[in-house]
Amino acid sequence: MSRTVFCSFLKKEAPGLAFQLIPGEIGKRIFDNISQEAWAEWQKKQTMYINEKKLNLMKAEDRKLIEDAMVGYLFENKEVEIEGYTAEK
Repeated sequence: MSRTVFCSFLKKEAPGLAFQLIPGEIGKRIFDNISQEAWAEWQKKQTMYINEKKLNLMKAEDRKLIEDAMVGYLFENKEVEIEGYTAEK
């Protein structure tokens, strides 16, 4: 039986992640408060964001940009700015 969380992104009870995907406090916060569905939505946005901004995951400053966008998207209701992309309402 999968675990459920109250997803702070979707604002409802939903199946939670199977394990903590990211180390540290942010990873714990995501594991405790973000559902599988919300994480999948973030992964799509993250891919577009990385490609649009031509980010290099080997660079600490680029990883920090991604982390900030992730926290903003999942917890602060901020849309990820991707040129030429309009979010569905």
